[in-house]
Amino acid sequence: MEGNYHKQCIHMKQSENGWGVYTKLSIKKGDLIERAIMYRVNNVDGHENCHLFTWSDDRTIWAGGTGLTPFYNHSEEPNIVKKGDLINDVLEIYAGRDISAGEELCGKYYSKKWRKCFQDF
Repeated sequence: MEGNYHKQCIHMKQSENGWGVYTKLSIKKGDLIERAIMYRVNNVDGHENCHLFTWSDDRTIWAGGTGLTPFYNHSEEPNIVKKGDLINDVLEIYAGRDISAGEELCGKYYSKKWRKCFQDF
């Protein structure tokens, strides 16, 4: 699925949802937007901290991510796809469709259904 790599064309700015990630250039479906290293954290409650990721199939491990990973907002119609490699602690973010310059990059929060911190979204 990896096409062009677009890490240099993304940036953060304020959005209606707080901080968000936006693209400066158009991105084609399937292109890699960002590759992040995930770091596992202990003694935290991911139900309270929305900037952490569920990082295990059994929902018992939480991780933070490098780069802009904590700032991709939720959408019911996402334009990005997140692919987590739980073994190697890597998260890759791809364009799920063609994305126009200036668009906010949003993913789907699958844990929105069960995490306390997402109940107001």
